[in-house]
Amino acid sequence: MTLVNPSPCPSPPAEAAPRRVRARALTGISLGYFMVLLDMTVLPVAEPDLASSLHTSMAGLQWATTGYTVAFAALLLSAGAAADRFGAERLFRAGVAVFAIASLLSVVAPDLWALLVLRAVSGVAAAACVPASMAMIARLYPGAGPRARAVSTWAAISGAAVAAGPVVGGALVAAAGWRAVFLVNVPIGLLVLWLTRGRAVVCPRNDHRIDWPAQLAATAVLALCTDALIATGARAWAHAAWSSAGLAVSALAFRARERRSVAPVLNRALLRSAGVRAGLLAAAVANFALTGGLFVLPLLLEQQWRLDSLETGLAFLPLTVPFVANPPLTGRIVSRVGPRRPILAGLGLLAAGGLVLAGVVFAGGGYPWLAAGLLLTGLGVSSVLPALVAALVGVAPPGTAGAVGGLLNAVRQVGATLGVASMGAAVAVGTGWALLLSAGCCAVAGLVFALTRPAA
Repeated sequence: MTLVNPSPCPSPPAEAAPRRVRARALTGISLGYFMVLLDMTVLPVAEPDLASSLHTSMAGLQWATTGYTVAFAALLLSAGAAADRFGAERLFRAGVAVFAIASLLSVVAPDLWALLVLRAVSGVAAAACVPASMAMIARLYPGAGPRARAVSTWAAISGAAVAAGPVVGGALVAAAGWRAVFLVNVPIGLLVLWLTRGRAVVCPRNDHRIDWPAQLAATAVLALCTDALIATGARAWAHAAWSSAGLAVSALAFRARERRSVAPVLNRALLRSAGVRAGLLAAAVANFALTGGLFVLPLLLEQQWRLDSLETGLAFLPLTVPFVANPPLTGRIVSRVGPRRPILAGLGLLAAGGLVLAGVVFAGGGYPWLAAGLLLTGLGVSSVLPALVAALVGVAPPGTAGAVGGLLNAVRQVGATLGVASMGAAVAVGTGWALLLSAGCCAVAGLVFALTRPAA
């Protein structure tokens, strides 16, 4: 389950919408996030076909993924405030429409550069959708109990995208090539727009301020950090040096702007909490391992194991099925023993999964060993993330639950971006070393979390 900045509407509607209207709108809202997550999980299986078709390098493949996550991660920091200012339902529907249009144009992208621009536009649209969706749910279900059940439905429907993505992507690539993985978003987007029509989801607006220069500087910091890592992996040393210099300048500009901003992008009160920092590190590392693994492993399976795209998608089922089956179990465990032990167990599973996968590459081994590593990884991520929601809300200062949710999602996407950039760069040395990097990061995050004193 994912917690986002709910940006709740100030007051519930005077009269509750009919149940069927609310159910229709909730289905549409859930499918909107399903589309966002599906886009992230169908593409990895298409990587070899995309590289062959557009004659691109590893760096090009990395940017095809990170162009989306950079925009998504950076703009999530202000998306909750934007939903409040412009109206959650307006921002959500605009984001869905732009996402569908960008996906349709991606189908006919003539070259890599056009595709990268469209991927960035899709990331902007995704950032518009996610916080706004929670505000719309809050409008539809003002009561705490019904809202909790609605959020569970939203999480279950959207979370199914993680399980379905690689298989759907493999089938689409096998049938029609890499361009088909973007075409699937168009009918979903149109369905979402139809389901979320009407006044039931209309949210009041306010005058929430957004510091756009600080937001632009934050985007530049993440983009230049990503570019420096990708250039280092490609051994483009001059490029990496220029990107690193730009990163330093952007980071200084961001820091200076944040210090004097009346509407800072980052909530400094949150980041003073050691518990929040440790939880955010765990969230970033979980997405680092998941998205980085989804990036490097299809290249291994299709180029070295000679699996076709559909076989590759099916091979990922041990990784993705836990995202459907495990979160309810984790939720029950958290309710009994608290979130700390599930988080530590999940980070341990992630480290073990990375080690097993690296061992398959280094020492050889058949699919059963690969499946074991994927299963450990899937169980690890699906244990860490739901428990982190409870953990971070529990240690966040009073009145900051929404802010910590928005920051959690942004940090997760930062982790995904750095996972693709770093593990893709490490592939230049060897895929096994990329997987060991993932395992090491998970082990360090687990150690940091274990040494952080739990809140009293």
